[in-house]
Amino acid sequence: MGENRVAVISVIVEDRTIASSINAILSEFGEYIVGRMGVPYKAKNIYVMCVIADAPAEVLNGLTGKIGSLKGVTAKTLMSKI
Repeated sequence: MGENRVAVISVIVEDRTIASSINAILSEFGEYIVGRMGVPYKAKNIYVMCVIADAPAEVLNGLTGKIGSLKGVTAKTLMSKI
């Protein structure tokens, strides 16, 4: 695997019943998670999450892909150059 990169994974959840699946995925990648924050946006009935991770690009892409493959979930990653 390549060098670690710091990344922010932005997640929008349209179906809050999927939260346990997201938490299971985050636990699976727990060794790479630096922190996370979730905010319920009640006016739009969605949940917005920000996950900070420090991992090789391949791991970050895998994490984002697993989360983003869940129904009603969108995930995008912004990676540092360092």
